[in-house]
Formats: sequence, C-alpha cells, structure tokens
Amino acid sequence: MCIYWTYVDILVQLNARGVALLSAFERTGHLSDITDSISVLQNAVDLTPQGHTDLPVYHNNLGISFMRRSERTGQLADIADAISVLQKAVDITPQGHANLPRCLNNLGHSFMRRFERTGELTDITNAILAQQKAVDLTPQGHPDLPSLLNNLGTSFMRRFERGGELADIVVAILVQQKAVDLTPQGHFNLPHRLTNLGNSFTCRFKHTGELADIADAIAVQQKAVDLIPPGHADLPGHLNDLGVSLMRRFGRTGELVDIADAISVQQKAVDLTPQGDAGLPMHLNNLGNSFSCRFKRTGELEDIADAIAVQQKAVNLIPRGHAGLPMYLNNLGNSFTSRFERTGELADIADAILVQQKAVDLTPQGHADLPMYLNNLGNSFIRRFKHTGELVDIADAISLQQKAVDLTPSGHAGLPMYLSNLGNSFTCRFERTGELADIVDAIAVQKQATDLIPQGHAGLPMYLNNLGNSFLLQFERTGELVNIADAISMQQQAVDLTPQGHADLPGYLNNLGRSFYGRFTSSGEIGDLEKSMSCYKVAATSTIGSPRVKLAAAKRWASLVIQHHSHPPEIILAFDTALGLVALIAGLEQTVRGRYTQLEDISGLALKAAAAACALDRADKALEWLEQGRCLQLEHAGSSRVQSTVGMSLSEKRSLEDEARAHLSLARKWDDLLKTARTIPGFESFLMPSPCLALMQHLPTSGPVIVVNIDEGRCDALALLAGLDQPLHIPLPNFSIQKASTYRVRPAPIGKRSEDLSVHRVLRCLFEVVVKPVLDTLGFSDQVPPRLWWCPTGALSFLPLHAAGIYRGPNQESVSDYAVSSYTPTITALTDRVKNNHLIDSTASGLFLTSQPSVSDAPPIPGTTKEVSFIYERAKESGVDAVKLEGDDMTVAQCLEHMQAFSCIHLACHGSQNAAEPLKSRFLFHNGSLELGTILKSKLKHADLAFLSACQTSTGKETLSDEAVHLAAGMLAAGYRRVVGTMWSIGDKAGQDVATSFYEYLFTRRGENTVGTFDGTHSAVALHHATQTLRLSLDDSERSLLTWIPFVHFGL
Repeated sequence: MCIYWTYVDILVQLNARGVALLSAFERTGHLSDITDSISVLQNAVDLTPQGHTDLPVYHNNLGISFMRRSERTGQLADIADAISVLQKAVDITPQGHANLPRCLNNLGHSFMRRFERTGELTDITNAILAQQKAVDLTPQGHPDLPSLLNNLGTSFMRRFERGGELADIVVAILVQQKAVDLTPQGHFNLPHRLTNLGNSFTCRFKHTGELADIADAIAVQQKAVDLIPPGHADLPGHLNDLGVSLMRRFGRTGELVDIADAISVQQKAVDLTPQGDAGLPMHLNNLGNSFSCRFKRTGELEDIADAIAVQQKAVNLIPRGHAGLPMYLNNLGNSFTSRFERTGELADIADAILVQQKAVDLTPQGHADLPMYLNNLGNSFIRRFKHTGELVDIADAISLQQKAVDLTPSGHAGLPMYLSNLGNSFTCRFERTGELADIVDAIAVQKQATDLIPQGHAGLPMYLNNLGNSFLLQFERTGELVNIADAISMQQQAVDLTPQGHADLPGYLNNLGRSFYGRFTSSGEIGDLEKSMSCYKVAATSTIGSPRVKLAAAKRWASLVIQHHSHPPEIILAFDTALGLVALIAGLEQTVRGRYTQLEDISGLALKAAAAACALDRADKALEWLEQGRCLQLEHAGSSRVQSTVGMSLSEKRSLEDEARAHLSLARKWDDLLKTARTIPGFESFLMPSPCLALMQHLPTSGPVIVVNIDEGRCDALALLAGLDQPLHIPLPNFSIQKASTYRVRPAPIGKRSEDLSVHRVLRCLFEVVVKPVLDTLGFSDQVPPRLWWCPTGALSFLPLHAAGIYRGPNQESVSDYAVSSYTPTITALTDRVKNNHLIDSTASGLFLTSQPSVSDAPPIPGTTKEVSFIYERAKESGVDAVKLEGDDMTVAQCLEHMQAFSCIHLACHGSQNAAEPLKSRFLFHNGSLELGTILKSKLKHADLAFLSACQTSTGKETLSDEAVHLAAGMLAAGYRRVVGTMWSIGDKAGQDVATSFYEYLFTRRGENTVGTFDGTHSAVALHHATQTLRLSLDDSERSLLTWIPFVHFGL
C-alpha cells in the first residue's frame, strides 16, 4: 500500500515536529532541541503561503521557540525575533478567532521578557495591553484562562518593581491568585503559577513589610517546589524564588533557620542551572545576597567571601545593557562594604563605591529601586569617611541618602532604613565638625525611622541603637541629662531586643556601656560605672561578633578597671581578653597589610597590660603579655599576602576572591584542628600563648635575658635567669616614655644639623637609669663579661642599650665593661634556639659571601668588594669552605641556592626597610632584590649565622611600638640562629673594619670547636671584640660614637 504525502501534510508534519522538539527542550533543557525546533518551525513558516489558515499558528509556535531559547541563553536577538513573529501572528489572526487570545498572551509575554532585559517602560506597557486583551477575549471556563491570568499578573508585578505603584502589585496578586485557583491539581503548569504568585507576595512584602505576605509567598513557593519532579529544567528557578522569599523573611524576623534554608535551596538552584543559562547570573546573585545576610547576623568571614565570589561571577556573566545589571552591581557593592566593616581593607570600600556608583548611573530616573541604590552608595561613602575622615565623602553620603528618602513614598518598607542611615551620616558629620544642627537633624530622622518600624522587626534594635548613639553625642555636647537618659533607654531596648548569638550584640553593648559611663562622669553614680564595666565585659567576652568591636570593648573595660582601682583578678581578665582578641585580629583571616593596619591601631596594648601587671607585682603576667604581643607579627610572617585590586578586571578580582575563599577555608580548618587537638588530654594549651613557666624554660645559661617594658605610667625591667621559675622584677622609676621619645641616637641627614639630644647625654642617661640598675641588681662586675640579651619594648626598641655608657670624664664606664650584649626580638626566638641547638652538618659548614657595590638608585659602597675579598681569603687560609659571588655575577636565585647550601652567609650590600609592608624589606643586588618574605618561604635547614653588612637591617617600625619587625629579626624567623645587623646606615670603611675584625676573631678561634666546623658560636663575642677594637681606635666625639654604635647582634 502506498502513502501519498500532500504539501499540506508536509507543513503539518514540520509544525508537529517543531512543537515536539520544543516540548523536549522544556522537559530536558537541552539547547540542541530548541535550536532544532526553531529551524524546523522556520521551515514551516517559510513554506506556508500567505493567507493560509494555519500560518498564524506556525508563526505563534516559532515565536514561542525563539522566546524559550532567549530565556535559556539571554540573547536579545531571540527576543526581538520572537516579538516580530508573534506580532505577525496577532496581525494575521482574524478577530474572534479562538487562537487570538493565545497569540496576544504570547506576544505580551515576549514584551515582558524584553522589558526584564532592557528596562524599557514601553515594553511592559505593551505587554500588559496585549495580555489584558487576551484575558478579556477568553471566556470563563476556558482551559487557557489560568495561563493568561498568570502571565498578566507577572507583567503587573514587573511594572510594580519598576514604578512602585501599589495598585499594580494588588492587581498582580489578584489575577495570579485567580490563575492558581482555576488550575486543576496535577496540572503541569501549577508549580509555575504558584511560584509567580509567591513572587508577587514577596514584592508586596518588600514594599509594605507585612509578615503575612512573606508567609504566603513561602507557602505557595514551597508547594511549587514540592510539585516539580527532580531533573525538570524549571526546578532551579523555583528553588531560587523560594530562597529569595526565605531570605526576605530572615531579614524581617532574624530567624537563622530561614537563612540556612535560603542558602540551601539557592545553592541547589545554582548547582542545577547549566552553564550558559540566562538564569544563572540571577541565581548566583541571590545566593550571594543570602550569604551576605547570614554574615551580617553571624559575622563569619567565610560567608562574606562566598557572597562576593558568587556575586562577582553573576556580574561577570550578565550581558552589558541588561536591566538587571544595576541590581547585581548594587548587591556586590553591599557585600564589599560589609567585608570592609569587618576587616578595614580600604580596597573593599573602594570597590564597593565603584560598583554602586555604576549601579546608580545605570538606573533610570523613576525606577523603584533607585532610592535603594542611592542609600547603599551613601552607606559606602560614610564607611569610607569613618576610615579616612575626608569631608567630601560625608557630604556625598548625606546628599545621596537625602535623595533616597525624598524619592521613597510614604509607607514603603525601606523608608525606615533610609531615614536611619541618613541620621547616621548626620551623626558622623557632627562628630567631625561639631555642628549642633547635624545632631538635631540626626535625631529627628532617626526618631521617624524608629516610629515607622513595626514591633518585632529584626531591624528594630539597630534603629534604636543608632538613635541612642545620637542622643549620647548630643549629651556629650550639651550636658543635658535628659539626652543621656534617652540614650540609655534606646540602647537598653536595642540590647534587650537582640537575640543571643547575634553578631551586632557586642556593638550594642559597647555603645550602652559608653552611655552608662557618660552618665557616671556627670552624676558620680557608682551604679552607672558598674553597669558600664559590665556592658564592656559582656561585649568583650562574647563568643560572636566583630573582633575589632570586642577589642574596643575589652580596651575600655581594661582602662576602667585600672582607672577605678578594681580588683586585680578583674584587671588580669580584662587584659587577657584584650590580648587574646589582638591575636585573633592578627590571625590567619587577615592579609599582611591588614594585620599591620590593625596592629598599628592597637600598638602599645601589650605594654599597657605589662605595666598594669608590674604595678600588681605580677611579673609573670607581664612577661606572658609582652611575649604574646611581640610574637604576633613574627609568628604570622609570610603566612599570607596582600594584592591591590586597583585597575583589575572583574574576572581578575574574581580569581583573587577565589584565592581568598580558599585561604579562609584553610583558616577554618586550622581552627577546627586546633579545637580538636585541645580536646586531647595533655594538649589543652596546644599552640596557645606560652605561660610564664614555659617561657622560663630553656633560657641560655651563659647570661640573663632582660625584658624592658615602658608605658605612659612606668618603666620596668624583667630579668630572666636560667633555673628560676619567675622573672626578677626591677622597677626603673627614673625612666619614662617622655624621655624615651626624645632620646634618639642616629646620624643627622647630610647637610642638616641634628635636633636630637647629645649622643653622650642619651647614652649616659640610658646607662644610669636603665642599664646600671639592672646590672647592679644582678650583681654584674667588670671581670670577664658574661652574655646578656636585651629585649626592649616600645620606644626603647630604637635606643642602643648595648652601647649605654659614660664615655667622657674621669669615671668612664659602659655596659660593654660588664657584659657582651645581644638582642632578641622575643623570648621564644631565643629559647627555641637553645632548645634546638645542634651541631652544624659538616657538608653545609662554610661561608657564602657576596658584595654588591654598585646598585642602581643607591650610593656606591666600593669598600664591600675589598671587605668580601679579605674575608674570603682569610676563610680559605683557615680551611673554611667559602664561596663568593660579586656584583653582576650573582642572581637572586643563586643567592637563595647558596643560602640553602651554606650554614653562614655574609651579605655586603644595601638593605632597605619597608615600613608599610615589612615582608617586602629587601637586600639590593645588581640583578634585582631579595625580599624578606622570599627568604622566609625558603627552607634554610642549615642556617646558622647571617652577617648583614648592609644599611637599615635592624630598624623596626616605630608605629608598631611593641613589635620587633626588621630584616635582622626576619632572618632569625627564617631560621638563622644568630644575626649581625645595623641600626642605621653605616659608613663604608666602618663596615669593612668591623666585618674583617669580626671574622678574624672567629677564624682564629675555630679550633675551639671540637668538631672543627665553622659556625657562629662565638659571633656575639666576636662582634663585641670588633666594635670595641674600632671604638678604641677612635676619639670620643659624637661622630666616632655613631661609627661603632649601629652594629648589633641578635640570637645565640
């Protein structure tokens, strides 16, 4: 039997095949199906003659396929093609035809999709017109009516999002609810209609804040998700929408279970969305929003790192010109701002302002979201103002936030937040300028915000806290007791309404403590003082919240307990808490630059704590706290890096964020491992700050270690002697921080006269009021001088204790008469070397030398060539294995190789300190420079002695008053047991004389080592001998003193 196909049959088959492929795509999401569908349906249209009764149907189906592909790929051309063919379908469909409503609906849907992409109001107006006409033409009971109502409701919702007219969202919910009610159970489109209804409820909730709306949204969206079978292409979209609603409710109620559920379903949505899908940027953006929300609640840095990473990816994926781009940029900026508030990294706030400004610029006037973008940009300007103090930033913040308030209609759910933020900006400007009008304005708008926010709202504590802060500032300016009463009332309510475990609670307690203390200073009421200290204590010891906020509370707590003579246990607990928080701030979650910024802000805390301990006759705690504070930088050196993001593309920044997230993940694993280890019996204090008894173990037996602490109120020495369990406390009442800050021993710049005190006077004072009392207490005599290690703190770190003495007159004496001085940056740095002292491997025993006499951009030091040649020849004569590389003959890599191979090194070159980033301090070579950070990363298992015949190798950073950060200390951290360095730039000849005399001493005593290897065992005595030899060859002028003083010895 033969089957004959007519022309009409072929057209019918093409259309049926195209529709089948479209259905397959909607079921599986495979792009090949929709591409084939378009190709087949285009053939059907092209082959159908004009006037054919089925042509409108073929146009309609082709338009739907273009629309579906655009939803998958985001291509605007597909939407344009869809609108074109669907408009043709409407135009050629006769009035009264049963298919006309369906064609109008599809055309309206395409207009709506283009509006979502471009933001053109004419498109959403055309969408509503076409879809309303489709509904009007469809009789009651028609099976298509639910679909038409659903789509009409979606368009009304989109117009509401753009214009903010409440009537639009009311109509949207009305028609979408009707669509759901008319859809039979089990219908394949019911999940889609439920989700859309939920989205409209969420939109109205954003505007009105009515909890019933968000509850309804979650209920219908959860039902939609439950109805979608696993593997369905629409499931990611439904999960995403449900997650958004859960996040919105969390923002209103603060229930952690909601944000956890939001992240769970949104992560699943992202995981199920194929790469290249047009919905992926939105799903990533919303997931980032939820991570950011949870970060604000818990303070977990990993959450904000995840937020930024996924939001950067969303911005990177969305096409330029997309209507959603401003929203994604705004959200990314919010996350940058949140992280800046936690870490203080200026790069984050700069990035926040950059992307939020772009969001504002891209948003058309009249857009419903414009006030929110303006408000958020203003918030970022205010954050930067607080950090930099630039008045232009606070002016910009107020201008933007005032505009946000002016553009927001009464009754809008976001208005209280915009008012409160505007008030915060007025408050900040008042703190800077003192203009009373600003604090009055701040209180006015913040009162308005508080009055508008409903009881039970998760944000109410924040608004109350902000209003209380403004009342406090007004009290501090006017002294009016009614203001401080209002401040305490508002802040107490904020604390009472904040759930335990909320990340903001320590901050609210901090502010309340400040207000109680303010009232105490005015009234003298002891109860207020006790409440103030209690607030600070609870904030400082909280297990949640920003470490910087908790540290601020701990410092205030410690200050008050000292000032008001509280019991010693309270003082000890306060400083223990504060220094523990310092360690946390300087921990693995910070970049190197970030750590230094934080440490500069809190520099001196360990010194203050130690001074308090000495006043309580607790030398043990003084030692523990000083060691804890001074070890911070050295123990973290090289653990992370900082990289500027200025000028980076978004993809480059995203790559950097991925690295940061990996770093945070490792930090979290490290913390978890520590917690696990400390649960093991006997390991309860594993890697915790060392107690005094542990610090007193493994001290050198050849002499004492002298820690000298100086603070605003007192100066004390702690003498550590082998065999004792506690330090010997030696008060130094005749020395002060004022004297230390005026005493400087350093050469004046060329061509300028030094304004410092006489070098002789400084050295004499140091000897008489610091060094001699220590020597006398320890019973030192001028017989064979023992070893002595100095560990100075604060301003004393920059004074030459090793050279203290009286160098003129009949009764000349100096520390050199009594001891061979060395330095150690920390006690642990010294005791670790004593504990792990071992013989040098004979295969590595030897000396590597280099001279770099003519480095570009540095003065020539030709004497280093002669210096290195002499030492090299004497080494060979003494049977020491030696290698020298000079000038252009050595690369940085070769230097590192020889440092790994030889136990001893001699670097005769320029050295340069980098105060901003100490790990970038470096040695300058002809062929590049060797950074301290690079050395620290190298495995120098044979390292013994490093002689740094260079400039600026033992000078730290004065703003880090209780840190020892310089090249010499860095070389100790890299593994060298002893290091010779200089406190300032040295003369070429002086460096040559000391170096040659130093090695001559070591070479002649090499035979004293029983194994016959060359090492630095006698290096301290050798340097003592070399500098004293130089000193005795000179006169007693200040110029002569400055010639030999800079040479210092570190380590064993």
